[in-house]
Amino acid sequence: MLSSFAVLTAILLLLTLLPLSRIKHWLVRGLDFPRLQLAVLSGLLLVMQLAMLDVTQGASQVLILLNLGCLAVQVWWIWPYTRLHRTEVPLTKAASANRQTVSIITANVLMTNRNAPALIELVQQHKPDVLVTLESDLWWQQQLDTLSIDYPHSIKCPLDNLYGMHVYSRLPLHNGAVQFLVEPDVPSIHAEVELNSGLRVVMHFVHPAPPSPTENESSSERDAELLVLAVSVAQCKQPLIVTGDLNDVAWSETTRLFRKVSGLLDPRIGRGMFNSFHAAYPFVRWPLDHLFHSRHFSLQQIKRLPNIGSDHFPLLITLCLEGQTTGEQTVTLEADDMQLVASDLAEQAVSPEQVHRPERAASAPLA
Repeated sequence: MLSSFAVLTAILLLLTLLPLSRIKHWLVRGLDFPRLQLAVLSGLLLVMQLAMLDVTQGASQVLILLNLGCLAVQVWWIWPYTRLHRTEVPLTKAASANRQTVSIITANVLMTNRNAPALIELVQQHKPDVLVTLESDLWWQQQLDTLSIDYPHSIKCPLDNLYGMHVYSRLPLHNGAVQFLVEPDVPSIHAEVELNSGLRVVMHFVHPAPPSPTENESSSERDAELLVLAVSVAQCKQPLIVTGDLNDVAWSETTRLFRKVSGLLDPRIGRGMFNSFHAAYPFVRWPLDHLFHSRHFSLQQIKRLPNIGSDHFPLLITLCLEGQTTGEQTVTLEADDMQLVASDLAEQAVSPEQVHRPERAASAPLA
């Protein structure tokens, strides 16, 4: 029995330590995702060890300590996304007539999914100011164009490669651009949204390709797209929002680095994981769909919406624009962080100057 527990502990130790390396291969970076699941397995293994091993033996004690170490590492990564952690973004206080809100539904629709009425019904029910869809092709565009009466402003990039993207807005869009920053078939959309007061909010919509056996062998492309955007938006002084399917979990080293460099806040910190993928498998879920924002906002609501037939749940987030900066980051930029960023950007030959900054553009093409 001791040997069986030794094997299980060794496997768990390997799965815990590998993601701490800088190896970018998809097999290693994929282990960033199931930290909650690995923490649960570690906890179950710990209970079994305490119940079935002779804890007076040195070998048993070593196995228990190693397992405790694995559990501690996994919990360290995910605990900011529990209610045990302090929040980064304050809740909106009592509403007033002078305060402005902006609401966004982010939905990875799954290109082959044909349940467009489910998403349209959610949009009609919640009436967000902005709808962004990912994996939307021409068929999805034709379905979503039925929303054009209520959402007359749009930026469209239909693709049949799982990376199509559409933005529909009740509010005017300015200085919009579709860009292919790192990969020639993976777009991002950048624009300003004009609120009813005339104030403009800068928005960046992204969906980088993941490290996987069917996509990119390493995470280099994904990491570069997120980090080049982080450096670019850090220079923006206007209210700003970044949202989309990052194909990365909220607690990964890359997303933490994105938050550090950009200075943006995560409204999920201290509130929950809001796991958006995989919609069909409750035990295999993690947060892939994200929204980050500048310190100009407080949080009115964050909600995971019902399944629309996709492998992702849509997310609805409503932010309130405050008269002064609010919120405080729970991560700190460290001495070697910018060296890591520079290395990742150099590897993909991409520069922050290439990122479209709508707040500085008089006008820009949509392709």
